[in-house]
Amino acid sequence: MSGIQHLEVTARDGEVRLDRFLRRRFPRLSQGHLQKLLRTGQLRVDGRRAEASTRLHPGQTIRVPPLAEGDKPSPSRAPARVSNADAQLIRSMVVHDDGSVVGLNKPAGLAVQGGSKTTQHVDRLLPALDLAGERCRLVHRLDRDTAGLLLLGRGAGPAAHLTEQFRRGRVNKLYWALVRGKVKESQGLINLALAKAGGRGNERMVGDDDGKPSKTLFRVVARAGRVATWLALRPLSGRTHQIRAHCAAMGHPILGDAKYEDERGALNGQPEGLMLLARAAAFSHPSGRPLQLEVPLSPAFVAGFAWLGFEADAAQAHGLETFAI
Repeated sequence: MSGIQHLEVTARDGEVRLDRFLRRRFPRLSQGHLQKLLRTGQLRVDGRRAEASTRLHPGQTIRVPPLAEGDKPSPSRAPARVSNADAQLIRSMVVHDDGSVVGLNKPAGLAVQGGSKTTQHVDRLLPALDLAGERCRLVHRLDRDTAGLLLLGRGAGPAAHLTEQFRRGRVNKLYWALVRGKVKESQGLINLALAKAGGRGNERMVGDDDGKPSKTLFRVVARAGRVATWLALRPLSGRTHQIRAHCAAMGHPILGDAKYEDERGALNGQPEGLMLLARAAAFSHPSGRPLQLEVPLSPAFVAGFAWLGFEADAAQAHGLETFAI
């Protein structure tokens, strides 16, 4: 057994989730053992109990209790190798790279981070984007089934800057969605607290007065009769499945969303795929200048637009300026 350790979060670590920080230091530490240490209060951040999702900041201290031999870090462990095919895949997603901020066009179906049954994910592929020893770091997430813009910080400083902007709600995000039915209001605010429901593997977010406050602005871009509506949306909070759950709660689930669609099933001729796209984001670059990035339509949106007769060019006036703070 090793003794108690007190690990400091450094600037090089940046802002990172507690579970990811510990997996880097103790790659043999199992998820089950980690959860037990957290549940029993043996793992602490600055002397306080924490959760796996607790966001760490440089300067904080992590108390790690004695660990079994099997959970100790492996000195000979080498970084996971990214194959040439996977390196080509992640590099093909890059839509912006200025040495501080990297923007990816994440395809639907690719997870952002790994899990017990997820071995292929963006985080695993990021070493292929390293430059001069500066590692790309995740600063937010997208659902596995959601395509679109994913922002990364290259190095601890830019990553911390972006993470803080997300935390303070200063990243102006624009999503596009094709939803079922005719949305009558031309614009509005969905203000519905959300809480998790359903077991592991079938997790959904539902409206709950005791849930976490969640707000989403929406504006109608175009309607296809009573069949579907094209929405531009701006989330004012960052809950899991927020836009998907909010659209479903207002009676207009996103087309292709098996998790939140009603029991009526797919519409006649409806293409496959979730019709939700993280279209663009505007924020402050680490240098202080404003930066706006966007991605092209995903394959699901290309098919959806063709099916409904929408033209993407007609929506240029419905971009981020629509939801200016």
